[in-house]
Amino acid sequence: MLRDHWKAAAGRRHAMRPEFVYFDLGNVIFSFDRPRSFRQMAAVCGASAAAIEQVVMADGLQEALERGACDWPGFHAEFSHRTGTTSDPEALARAASDMFALKVETLPVIAALERIGCPIGILSNTCGPHWRQIVESRYAVVPGGFREIVLSHEVGAAKPAGAIFAEAARRARVPAERIFFCDDTPGHVAGAREAGWDAEVFASAAGLVDALARRGLNLGL
Repeated sequence: MLRDHWKAAAGRRHAMRPEFVYFDLGNVIFSFDRPRSFRQMAAVCGASAAAIEQVVMADGLQEALERGACDWPGFHAEFSHRTGTTSDPEALARAASDMFALKVETLPVIAALERIGCPIGILSNTCGPHWRQIVESRYAVVPGGFREIVLSHEVGAAKPAGAIFAEAARRARVPAERIFFCDDTPGHVAGAREAGWDAEVFASAAGLVDALARRGLNLGL
C-alpha cells in the first residue's frame, strides 16, 4: 500500500502538460440524487424505494445497463420481473433519470480550458435514459465544446475496465501520458493511471484548477 502510494505520488510529480482533458460526468459536471430516483420509480411502479434500490444497485441491474450488457427494454423487463410490478417503460425511464443538477462550480474550469485551446471530453459510466435526460434538459454545457464524449453503454465497457480507457485514448488522439482525467471515484482514477493516463480524484473545482496548474495549464481562475 505504501509503495503504491509512493509510485502514484512520483507519477504526479513528473506529470507532463496535458494535451487532452477528460471529465467524469456524475459528481464532476452534474450531481445526482439516487434516492430521489428510487422514490420516483416507486411512485410509477408501486414497489418500495428500498426494494428498487436492491434490484437496481445491489443486484447489478444498473451496472449491466451502464456496461451495455442490456438496453432499457431489457432492463425494464428484468426489473418488472424481479419487483413483481407492471409499469410503462418510458414513464419508469423518466422517473429513474430525473435526478441530475448542474455543478455550476465546474463550468469556469471547462470554459477556461476551451479558452486556452485545450481539447476536452467526457468519459462516463452512464446509461441511455440518464444521458438522454441530461441532453434533453438543454444544459448549454452538454454537448457544448466537448470534442469527445465516451459513454460506457455505447462502447460496451465501463470504468475501471481498461477497454473504455483504450477507446477514450484512441479518440483523444494523443499519447496516453498526455491525457489528464478527473473522476470522483478513486477506483476509476486508479484504472486511468493503470492505462498510463495522468489522473486525479475530483473533490472540488478549486482542487481541479490547482491540479491543472501544477501540470502547466494556467486557467486564470
